[in-house]
Amino acid sequence: MAPEPRRSWLLPAAALVPILAFAAAALAQPEAGKPASPIYGVTVPDGYRAWPLIAPALEGAPLNELRAVLGNDVAVKAYARGTLPFPDGTILVKLAWQHVPSPDFEPATVPGRATTVQVMVKDAQRYPATGGWGFGRFIDGQPVDEAQHETCFACHEARVKDRDFVFTRYAR
Repeated sequence: MAPEPRRSWLLPAAALVPILAFAAAALAQPEAGKPASPIYGVTVPDGYRAWPLIAPALEGAPLNELRAVLGNDVAVKAYARGTLPFPDGTILVKLAWQHVPSPDFEPATVPGRATTVQVMVKDAQRYPATGGWGFGRFIDGQPVDEAQHETCFACHEARVKDRDFVFTRYAR
């Protein structure tokens, strides 16, 4: 009797495409019960504070903010490889704080009061009119009003269209 042929449990790459597309779409969907941004329906992703740092920034007057941009695994891989446009499933989160003088070291500044959490989600099917990006801006966990969200894409489009509408450069 001939031996039974070995069966491979690996899926062909083509079979993974619908699975990955579904996963990316699920990431961009508003989660039930979570506050979502008007226009885009973007929510603050769970666990984002454990994501890798993409880059820090210092915003001058009038905002005077310290900022940190974090990225999910899809974003980090795209930055590391120099992939543009960013693939669907990319999520970037910007944290911002007022910067204040350090009480321990006079020439330094430190994070003060938190100001905003801003989120960008790449999903070309869901956000075709805005370069494939959905936006969310949150203060104390709540989305800001629709008028503020209407300015998101216009600002990115006017300044960084050639970088897939993303301001932040990777800090290696």
